[in-house]
Amino acid sequence: MRGAHGQAPALLVAGATSDAGKSVVAAGLCRWLARQGVKVAPFKAQNMSLNSVVTPDGAEIGRAQAMQAAACGIEPAAAMNPVLLKPGGDRRSQVVVRGRPIGEADALNYRDFKERLRIVAAECLAELRADYDVVICEGAGSPAEINLRAGDIANMGLARAADLPVLVVGDIDRGGVFAALHGTLALLEPADQALIAGFVVNKFRGAPELLDPGLRMLRDLTGRPVHGVLPWLDGLWLDMEDSLALGVDRGPMRAPVGGQTLRVAVVRLPRISNFTDIDALTVEPGVDVRFVTAAHELDDADLVILPGSRATVSDLAWLRERGLAEAIVQRAGRKRPVLGVCGGYQMLTREIHDDVESGTGRVPGLGLLPATVRFAREKTLGRPEGMAYGQPVSAYEVHHGVVDVDRASAEAEPFLDGCRSGAVWGTAWHGVLENNAFRRAFLADVAEAAGRDFVPAPGTDFAAERTARLDALGDLVEQHMDTDAVYRLLDGGAPEGLPVIPPAGVPGSG
Repeated sequence: MRGAHGQAPALLVAGATSDAGKSVVAAGLCRWLARQGVKVAPFKAQNMSLNSVVTPDGAEIGRAQAMQAAACGIEPAAAMNPVLLKPGGDRRSQVVVRGRPIGEADALNYRDFKERLRIVAAECLAELRADYDVVICEGAGSPAEINLRAGDIANMGLARAADLPVLVVGDIDRGGVFAALHGTLALLEPADQALIAGFVVNKFRGAPELLDPGLRMLRDLTGRPVHGVLPWLDGLWLDMEDSLALGVDRGPMRAPVGGQTLRVAVVRLPRISNFTDIDALTVEPGVDVRFVTAAHELDDADLVILPGSRATVSDLAWLRERGLAEAIVQRAGRKRPVLGVCGGYQMLTREIHDDVESGTGRVPGLGLLPATVRFAREKTLGRPEGMAYGQPVSAYEVHHGVVDVDRASAEAEPFLDGCRSGAVWGTAWHGVLENNAFRRAFLADVAEAAGRDFVPAPGTDFAAERTARLDALGDLVEQHMDTDAVYRLLDGGAPEGLPVIPPAGVPGSG
């Protein structure tokens, strides 16, 4: 399957709104194509997310593209997400290009980066189209963010540059899907509209025939078909990037194996990052996971987790303002379990020296671990491996803060390149809970420290859970999308002669 100039065909999945389901639809298309024997890769020119992963060659990319790579059956690579923006404090974001940070930018001076980033995105897409049979691209936000169109490199800017057919996904569960799809198209200039080849309705609950009148009217009004109505499907929240996913109903807790459940409270930091670290706990039978923002919500928790943060010092101040810091220190004093991961680990130390991320300088930590932190300008990116509880652990690390553990302290016990002191654990490694044997051993230790009659389920396999969800996405596409139409778009691009819709399509309408 080769297009013009010997390049592989590609298609862009855009969204009428944020969280419309672009990531899962793109992953579903990747999974479906891979199952057809197509060598397929994902691509997102620009991503804004605090959930990232590290590729085998040490590059940092968005979590969704790593998930989509897994759907393709391939390893993630920097070219799949050439531009990653990681929001921090003061409306600034760290700009990561080809997996490496190049600086900080705000909404205004980010424009200075745009031309360079546009070139990088085009180069990376071309590389993928040279190496694969098909590339499934994901947009960012909505293509109808017309105030940002001039500098767009991820939606219609990308589609126009690479001549990509575009499918626009709308979320019917939030209401107004027909208006959102029609309005998205109508706000685009004619040359952009020419590439909008059709629509996908996502998260539908009910009988599909009830939608038929609306689908027909949408086609009559726009000249474009709806290429699929994807039903609501529970359990697709794994590996989600958007912070909106924190509020997603993860379904009922699975029944415990032992006599009691294990209650886990995850502190929802304002700039929480890599919250996908918690995903493996939410599929564990008998583990009740809650995201919390108030001190009293820690009272009945058997384990409190301080997750990663893009702004460690700022989020530590937030902990103190809300009384959460005091509550965590008090529970540690009572030998009640606390786990800190990356930024959360840094908060548990005695002192933080930050002249890089926040520029605050010296800040006292919570003092629960015998260690200090100094922020380095060079970011640590890696895929470390180690042992804990006699079990192998594979992980990844993404941080500027370098923790120096006082190994001479009688309080310090080694723990995954971090340390443990009593019932407090800290590690800079992400993804450790995805290691099945380690997770079971750790939860058993937590349960013993918490005095809970909790027994980890012996057969929970997180990798298998993830694979099952990717297969479910592939099934959604295969069973509920017009896959022949998808092949036609890949082979021939957007159909010629698609009608132009007012108001933006009418000359002089602006």
